[in-house]
Amino acid sequence: MPVPIVVLLRCCGMGDFRPRTVWLGHPEKREQRYPRNVINNQKYNFFTFLPGVLFNQFKYFFNLYFLLLACSQFVNELRLGALYTYWVPLGFVLIITIVREAVEEIRCFLRDKEVNSQIYSKLSTRGELLFSLGHMGCSCFLRTDQLDGETDWKLRLPVACTQRLPTAGDLLQIRSYVYAEEPNIDIHNFVGTFTREDGDPPVNESLSIENTLWASTVIASGTVVGVVIYTGKELRSVMNTSNPRHKIGLFDLEVNCLTKILFGALVVVSLVMVALQHFAGRWYLQIFRFLLLFSNIVPISLRVNLDMGKMVFSWMIKKDSKIPGTVVRASTIPEQLGRISYLLTDKTGTLTMNEMVFRRLHLGTVAYGMDSMDEVQSHVFSAYTQPPHDFAASRAPATTKVRKTISSRVHEAVKAIALVHNVTPVYEANGVTDQAEAEQHYEDTCRVYQASSPDEVSLVQWTESVGLTLVGRDQSSMQLRTPSGQILNFTILQIFPFTYESKRMGIIVRDESTGEITFYMKGADVVMSGIVQYNDWLEEECGNMAREGLRVLVVAKKSLTEDQYQDFEARYVQAKLSVHDRSLKVATVIESLEMEMELLCLTGVEDQLQADVRPTLEILRNAGIKVWMLTGDKLETATCTAKNAHLVTRNQDIHVFRPVTTRSEAHLELNAFRRKHDCALVISGDSLEVCLKFYEYEFMELACQCPAVVCCRCAPTQKAQIVRLLKERTGKLTCAVGDGGNDVSMIQEADCGVGVEGKEGKQASLAADFSVTQFKHLGRLLMVHGRNSYKRSAALSQFVIHRSLCISTMQAVFSSVFYFASVPLYQGFLIIGYSTIYTMFPVFSLVLDKDVKSEVAMLYPELYKDLLKGRPLSFKTFLIWVLISIYQGSIIMYGALLLFESEFVHIVAISFTSLILTELLMVALTVQTWHWLMVVAELLSLACYVASLVFLHEFIDIYFIATLSFVWKVTVITLVSCLPLYVLKYLRRRFSPPSYSKLTS
Repeated sequence: MPVPIVVLLRCCGMGDFRPRTVWLGHPEKREQRYPRNVINNQKYNFFTFLPGVLFNQFKYFFNLYFLLLACSQFVNELRLGALYTYWVPLGFVLIITIVREAVEEIRCFLRDKEVNSQIYSKLSTRGELLFSLGHMGCSCFLRTDQLDGETDWKLRLPVACTQRLPTAGDLLQIRSYVYAEEPNIDIHNFVGTFTREDGDPPVNESLSIENTLWASTVIASGTVVGVVIYTGKELRSVMNTSNPRHKIGLFDLEVNCLTKILFGALVVVSLVMVALQHFAGRWYLQIFRFLLLFSNIVPISLRVNLDMGKMVFSWMIKKDSKIPGTVVRASTIPEQLGRISYLLTDKTGTLTMNEMVFRRLHLGTVAYGMDSMDEVQSHVFSAYTQPPHDFAASRAPATTKVRKTISSRVHEAVKAIALVHNVTPVYEANGVTDQAEAEQHYEDTCRVYQASSPDEVSLVQWTESVGLTLVGRDQSSMQLRTPSGQILNFTILQIFPFTYESKRMGIIVRDESTGEITFYMKGADVVMSGIVQYNDWLEEECGNMAREGLRVLVVAKKSLTEDQYQDFEARYVQAKLSVHDRSLKVATVIESLEMEMELLCLTGVEDQLQADVRPTLEILRNAGIKVWMLTGDKLETATCTAKNAHLVTRNQDIHVFRPVTTRSEAHLELNAFRRKHDCALVISGDSLEVCLKFYEYEFMELACQCPAVVCCRCAPTQKAQIVRLLKERTGKLTCAVGDGGNDVSMIQEADCGVGVEGKEGKQASLAADFSVTQFKHLGRLLMVHGRNSYKRSAALSQFVIHRSLCISTMQAVFSSVFYFASVPLYQGFLIIGYSTIYTMFPVFSLVLDKDVKSEVAMLYPELYKDLLKGRPLSFKTFLIWVLISIYQGSIIMYGALLLFESEFVHIVAISFTSLILTELLMVALTVQTWHWLMVVAELLSLACYVASLVFLHEFIDIYFIATLSFVWKVTVITLVSCLPLYVLKYLRRRFSPPSYSKLTS
């Protein structure tokens, strides 16, 4: 029979949300309009694209300055040359930006269209199935990993009063409605009611989280029928996702700051020039003319070079064969990868493979690992195949007695593990056998296990591998199959599910063949140690297994007589009927059984790590990057993974932040944590929320001092909040890594978001700035590409500034010599040619430069740590380049003025040629590792200049440049401008070599 379950299909925004009443089959009765059921990850639409892109460009001082500069040429008194001199470079910059943004928006539109075009089915009064969520027995399992990061399958229950309906179509014939609370971001709770008015009497059932299916979740098995409550921006998943924002790199902000300094220098120089004229005549117009004359101090080509450089860096990342499948979705921030101080990562599917593997069974006196499971299988086989008289005979010899005792203990342990769980075997048709027949004959090939925890499934799969197989289960019974094929039937009398507070689960079963009643329990060692009988090995062995990164469970049992159970059941039922303090009374009754239980065994399960997670985390740690793990999983699971992945090193202590709910409790726990040193922190989302509410500054200060932080039970919005606080409190760059839909907010909030394409889908990957196929690729992405992108961008930006300052210095010297006249030294064509044809290729070839090989950068991640201080682009390096520019510009201009002979054009020829040669030699001086394209760029630029002299006869005397006099004058000026810098570079490398020099040698 179809199972009606409340289905919530999509949700966002923080508007005026209200509760709603949804009538089944009667949409005309709706009381309000609901948002469309679509998603939109685009930054612009058709109408806002061009205004939005232009606004994002001109909100920067850099671009706004050049727009005003170009517009000023429409004023005759301010015009210094042809309009194309200013408008062509600005238009070129804008066209490149618009094309890049358009390509990214189109890609985003196509991705959204693919998701929004998915077809759903709907159940209508005409019996036409247009929206089918299916069919299942009386409950179903739900996967919520895309929403909350938990891979546990959640049990969902139907509305009870609808189960008696013959068909799904009858849902539309009854008079019923669902009342639901207003949309909110809480993914763990829901309040609503289901009312059927045509019943006698009317039926009114309460609805909770157990009756819901959220959007971004998956029905693990079977199908269901539900009613849509929330759509579009009102979805829980959308409300937990922040809107996509236009990320601005720290490097761009620093460059913008430098351009403001250059503009300040431009204003000062202009004022000085006018002051030296004693503010004569229309001096205010002269100020504007000088501003235009020295406008090259702020280079318009800087933006173009940096944007094109970023495109090259992005292309290099995508084409790197050592990180195949890597995608760059935000080509504006590749250099951000070179300055990451905090890496915040999800756990499940990112650090781990989300595959649980049974590793160890420990009985106290003996332990069985993966290489000795055949012994366990032999013990289980002998327990169910040995004739009864052999048991009696085996008691005589001492050696046999020990063997049989161990065999019996192993059998009891395996039997307990096979019974104490919430796993349900489900049989699915495989094309040969239908589902009913497969379930009837317990077909192994058709059976899959469903459970609320992957740990549970791994334990049951292990018992199957050693001979005791779970073949059937419903709400009241369980069936096990022995190695000989015999079916053991057990009646489930009571089950006590695992909770975060209790840290254990239990089950009471009756063996149908013997009538024995047994209470089985398993749980964390911290709670089970006080429940089991005294022993001297539990604590030690639990510690040993935990240090290996295994998730340890303690398994125990207790036999009950019929009278004992009946007494317990009476008290248990009475406690569950209590209206006040129900949970406390129920827990008290259960605890009456949890005494002096027989310890059976310890189990060790490992969540397998992604490939090379440990060395990757070690690389990041050595690079000075602090790693925080933010997960929606349980505290114990997160702690085990942190140890297993070596996120927490063996010699580091772990401080588990106790659960706090009040300000005073948070204060006491923070004081306790403050006394710890070099200690990793593990904290739950609830405690984190309390600390951030009352002691935000103190908590962040302490947490940032920790070598590693693990936040468990984190909601998606909490992950984003942590990233935001880290950025605000530290001022450092953050990188967020995740693979699920619950990581999208964190990825979008971080300075760099990296999505991992994994089992949880591509939602995180599509929303990220960078996408990788494996976590291990993150090491090369940061250590090699991030480092190179930042260093190359810094070198490129400072060289472009140097190139513009050189020609501006020459203009200033020229104006000073000729009575501070606002007359341009070079015509517009020469200025544009200088920045493009003659020097663009050599300068831009710096994007291919590198100080060390990629293998060295990976082998010595400490090289990355040097970049965190921002030294490649700092006020110090900026000032050095400014001084070099002033020196070289002055030498070239004064040299040309001193050495020219009779005609003014000779000054232009000598100075311009010396300027071109100086720039080419400076590129060669800056290069650290030559690439063949760099050599081509140098020779090509020189050839272009020589060839273009034929067309520059209006500005340069081509007969003069063919003389030896011209050649030696240019040679002398070029040597004087460059040779001292070459000498200084040699001396610096000799007496103060860089940190990487020994590695390269």
